[in-house]
Amino acid sequence: MPQIISVGHGPDMRRIAVLARAGKGPPVVWLGGFKSDMRSTKAAILDDWAERTGRAFIRFDYSGHGESEGPFEDGTISRWLEDALAVLVNHVPEPPVLVGSSMGGWIALLAIRELLKSSPDRAPVGLVLIAPATDFTERLMWDRFPDDIRQMVLETGAYRRPSAYSDDPYIITRGLIEDGRRHLLFGSPIRTGCPVHILQGMEDPDVPWQHALKLVEHLPGDSVSLTLINDGDHRLSRPEDLEKLIAAVEGIA
Repeated sequence: MPQIISVGHGPDMRRIAVLARAGKGPPVVWLGGFKSDMRSTKAAILDDWAERTGRAFIRFDYSGHGESEGPFEDGTISRWLEDALAVLVNHVPEPPVLVGSSMGGWIALLAIRELLKSSPDRAPVGLVLIAPATDFTERLMWDRFPDDIRQMVLETGAYRRPSAYSDDPYIITRGLIEDGRRHLLFGSPIRTGCPVHILQGMEDPDVPWQHALKLVEHLPGDSVSLTLINDGDHRLSRPEDLEKLIAAVEGIA
């Protein structure tokens, strides 16, 4: 059963579901993607690995995702970053290894920036990113939207974007887009202070492999490894992809 923590104050308070496995070594923390959840294939495989190896592993659902409270439409990068930082403060007593998938890659980079400012002694010791969607609200959504979709978002407040991964559309709100601009990372060097390993499929229709290369260019001060998987898609959930994920986490951890 998940543990529950409260995040936020007053009318913005929500209850976040967390699954924490005790173990040794730097805790491995899973940060999932947009509209994903902590019981996804990759998170479950990492939990199996943690059980076999006796490693500490923490996963959680952002508000509006999975087993956590709140409407998905209320979600913003600020809100989900606050969720992630609350989990790190409440459940991760020592410097972790962060594993961020898609949007979780952006959240991981933002969380590291906040921790380096506020609690450098708890800053992560390693980072594994899977198809990291850095700045995705602007670079992979707004910049790609045609004028009529942009106008719809501005006038109605939302766009119901069809999804290849669900029968339900993704609701892209004006609040998500505008809040995302407060957290854009491209344009300045990104400092993590730890080794980084990026896994990226070259057949990814959502986060192009060139986007991963752009992120590497923004990590000038770190030890960065980039694994390009020539036939890999966005999910990278095939058995051979999952083997690469475990190897990357073991190498960083």
